[in-house]
Amino acid sequence: MATEWNSDILHVTYTVFGWIAFVAWACSFYPQLFLNFSRKSVVGLNFNYLLLNNTKQTLYLIYNATLYFSNTVQFQYHKKYGFDQMIPVGANDVASSINAVVLTGMILFQATIYERGNQSISKITIGIVSVVWITLGVCFFMAFPSNSWLWLISIFNTMQVILSIIKYIPQLAMNFMLKSTVGFSIGNVFLDLSGGFTNIVQMATQSIDQKSWMNFSGNIGKVMLCMVCMFFDLVFMCQHYVLYPSKKESSIAPSKFDENLKEPFILSPNQPLTTNVPLAENIV
Repeated sequence: MATEWNSDILHVTYTVFGWIAFVAWACSFYPQLFLNFSRKSVVGLNFNYLLLNNTKQTLYLIYNATLYFSNTVQFQYHKKYGFDQMIPVGANDVASSINAVVLTGMILFQATIYERGNQSISKITIGIVSVVWITLGVCFFMAFPSNSWLWLISIFNTMQVILSIIKYIPQLAMNFMLKSTVGFSIGNVFLDLSGGFTNIVQMATQSIDQKSWMNFSGNIGKVMLCMVCMFFDLVFMCQHYVLYPSKKESSIAPSKFDENLKEPFILSPNQPLTTNVPLAENIV
């Protein structure tokens, strides 16, 4: 059941901002991808951040695609929020999520083949990701008997917001400990900030047309995601331009990232930590 737009101008504005947001968020992954490729190194890019980000993007894709394509879930949404309300997920949201899952996966793959120094994924991060998927598995079996699919994907949406908050902490901590943002692309930050802002504008446009802010409460995960992204992007910009400006790659102390030392990509429970590693267990 499609809800009609009251204003053609606002409809066009909604579509334009939606695809601007898609382009910004879609392109936000490429600066890091190209930076890794040009350096043939991922030193300075935190692996815990990478895994948490890929998991978060996967959860968000499941939420967006299910709400956008499933008539059953859409009916449950209308039943809860009103049949005069629009579905708060657009085609640009689904396309953006697909792009994000693919590209974060590619960056994770780069981390396995390029020079990474003594970095590895911490056991704590592996534990967090495992708990997330186990929890979602339990929720699936709880939702299955009553077909509570809207409730289930809402849990996916909540989990991706929680991971959005957690995922930035390892990279922020690494930048702080190294007193440098070398290896972490600031271009990614600018595009991510732009995507978050234009997504909020897109949602506001729909609310103005429908004279209802239900699409904000009905997709609180997207609202929180945008707010979290913009907040941490501003913190990264502060680190890059104010706290640690013009830090050259050679100025990172070898004792912090000796590229001749190399930990396994995923830390074994029996694998001792290299004593001069400032991340892994100590950051997440």
